[in-house]
Amino acid sequence: MTAPEHEIAHAKINLALHVRSRRADGYHELETLFAFAGDGDRLTATPADELSLSISGTHANALEAEDDNLVLKAARALRKAFAIKDGAALNLEKRLPVAAGLGGG
Repeated sequence: MTAPEHEIAHAKINLALHVRSRRADGYHELETLFAFAGDGDRLTATPADELSLSISGTHANALEAEDDNLVLKAARALRKAFAIKDGAALNLEKRLPVAAGLGGG
């Protein structure tokens, strides 16, 4: 069996953030200057038959592994873009607070 792979979603610290005009799609134009921190959420992927997500870590209780989770949305988009048939057991170790503006998602 292939060993799990992991990546860190480094925390992002906004040094400057300007919210500009609203676009036609409802989102706003943004101008930002930011720096990445040395730590963040950790995503581990292990080969599997299906695509699944579990959430662990200090801030895991603030999230659920639901279909609209950003990790699953990104995994599905990656599978579609590259016609990937294989699955993966994903684990998000949530080490950053949810909605703290640190860019973990």
